[in-house]
Amino acid sequence: MSQAVSDLQLEVRDGLAILTFDRPDSKVNLLTRQVMLRLDELLASLEEAAARGEVRALLIRSGKHRNFIAGANIEELAVIESAAEGAEMSRRGQTILLRLERLPVATLAAIDGACVGGGLELVLACDFRVASDHPRTGLRFPETQIGILPGLGGTVRTPRLAGLRPALDLILSGRQVSAKRAQKMGLVDKLYDADRFDEEAGAFAQKLARTGKKPGGRRRSLTARAVQEGPPARWLIRRFTHKTLAARTKGHYPALPRALDVIVDGLASPKERAYAREAEAFGELSVTPVCKNLIAVYQLTESARKRAPAGEPAKVKRAGVVGAGLMGAGVAELFAYQGIPVRVVDLDRDRVEAGIDRARGLLDKAAERAGWSEAELKERKKNLRGTTSYDGFERLDVVVEAVLELMDVKRQVFKQIEENVSATALIASNTSALSISALQRDLGQPERVCGLHFFNPPHRMPLVEVVRGAQTSDDTLATAFEVAVHLGKTPVVVKDSPGFVVNRILAAYLTEAGHLLQEGMSIERLDRAMSQFGMPVGPLRLLDEIGLDVVAEVSQTMVNGFGERFTPAPVMGEVLATGVAGRKGGLGLYRYDGKEAKGVNPEIVKLLRREATGTPPSSAEAEERMVFGMINEAARILDEQVVDSPGTLDVAMIMGTGFPPFRGGLLRYADSIGLGRITERLRHYAAAVGPRLEPAPGLEGRDSFYA
Repeated sequence: MSQAVSDLQLEVRDGLAILTFDRPDSKVNLLTRQVMLRLDELLASLEEAAARGEVRALLIRSGKHRNFIAGANIEELAVIESAAEGAEMSRRGQTILLRLERLPVATLAAIDGACVGGGLELVLACDFRVASDHPRTGLRFPETQIGILPGLGGTVRTPRLAGLRPALDLILSGRQVSAKRAQKMGLVDKLYDADRFDEEAGAFAQKLARTGKKPGGRRRSLTARAVQEGPPARWLIRRFTHKTLAARTKGHYPALPRALDVIVDGLASPKERAYAREAEAFGELSVTPVCKNLIAVYQLTESARKRAPAGEPAKVKRAGVVGAGLMGAGVAELFAYQGIPVRVVDLDRDRVEAGIDRARGLLDKAAERAGWSEAELKERKKNLRGTTSYDGFERLDVVVEAVLELMDVKRQVFKQIEENVSATALIASNTSALSISALQRDLGQPERVCGLHFFNPPHRMPLVEVVRGAQTSDDTLATAFEVAVHLGKTPVVVKDSPGFVVNRILAAYLTEAGHLLQEGMSIERLDRAMSQFGMPVGPLRLLDEIGLDVVAEVSQTMVNGFGERFTPAPVMGEVLATGVAGRKGGLGLYRYDGKEAKGVNPEIVKLLRREATGTPPSSAEAEERMVFGMINEAARILDEQVVDSPGTLDVAMIMGTGFPPFRGGLLRYADSIGLGRITERLRHYAAAVGPRLEPAPGLEGRDSFYA
């Protein structure tokens, strides 16, 4: 028997049925609605073949290299219109995977590569799971990250296989676990060497077909289940996790507490009731505004990584970083992580060694998260080389400058780089606000210079602004874009402009926060307002994180570029004059013990009270002034064509500043409020506090950013 379909291929040889997922013209397999229906048909035919004795085992595999199944089709989730429709989609999928689970023959899933979402739910319905030990093999439930929960039985099967705590961690975090970690959790039964995986998995499947017996998988003891998941344990785990989620999300992400309850209640219920709860919750969550916004953010992010600029990208095999400080070391680690040899240069040997040590430390942490072997970690560390000269730079394909944020210093460094690299090497600056066009002046080949603005810390922040200077060539821009993608980042192309996109909008935000302090708002109340809005930290904690001295330099750049609307409140100059620098110095607007804030700085509080003028605004007014001020600046950025679309700007703000994803992005949030109302409120505030909040011309002329 042999049947072929577009995404699924089924063949039977000597009692072994092999079901291969292989989506045409795609790097990944997806569980679309059509694929699930076809799977149901093939499972029905397998039931009949098993009854006739023609099939004694089933092997499920992928035809993609190092990719198993990437989950559901996000487009189909985006168009769900009602809770009833979403619940029915979940129930139908559950029924199909229950059919797989109940097949009267042994079922084996062979996982090589990413096994995500619905793909993970599918393999959990099999009797046995084997996985390759390749670093790209990983298991993940990303559903709560887009505002839903696993809807094909994942909330039911996972805790029964792995235990309650591991299941909650997997589903609520959305993190990927390695094959090795998955085996420890009980989600994978055997690991095979990646180079021999297909052969080993095939041999095991043939053995199952010969014996015709279902394998006995690992089962947790009744005692362990009673202790770890009995009523007292379930109560404590639910209570503690609810508190943790509430503190972390401030109630903005409803899928997380709902998934928690569905998992805990489902574990204490008959499976039929557990499946019903899962489908009901999936349907209700699928139509929430948060879910729709998170799906939109996902789509924008995926689109951003695929929107390569025109031009022919060059291959990058060797890299260099000039500057061994925090940013330089972080960028160097990104290259080494991806297997690209990188030379780090600085003037002082001690600084070079400190930077290399820092990069190696980041690789140690990455190895722990990814489950690398000692050999894999050693191989990546070998990519790091430190030097105090430009020897060897003539062999490099790309050099990233990460020195002090001073134009004169950077110009001098750029001349040195150009004198020591080949004629084809890409030269990029990691500047956060300075002009790329100015850096290009006086160079012999300005067309190969651009900006690659990584955000701090580079190993965590997903965004890179790829900056086109006045003389940057298309090929240079295309190469820089591909470098960012290869380093695992999401690049957005921006036109050279003071502050580019992210820091320009942040400057408007932080400038307004300073004026609110001037008017008498307390540090705590101002930060609390924006934390409750959904920002990762309040604006004043952010000032301390960036460094008050750095913010002052960026502010001056913005004033030079755009005028008085970026002029800081006088009180901020008074704060800076006290000598506090922020977290890096242990004192800023807050006091610090290492990385932790230990309350506000009492001396700064006294200064603010002494210098305050006017009447403190309400928290609601403060939020409007800061957020609407960001929207106002974003409208100017679009009018000046610094970025190509509202979607690009929203990706930049979410990934570069942590603007709350559940709101869909800065400009999508603006559309949800109504640009007319925003314009009206900005006029009101401009009349009350000054012309910096006058509505931008482009804002007044728009009905919507996304229309």
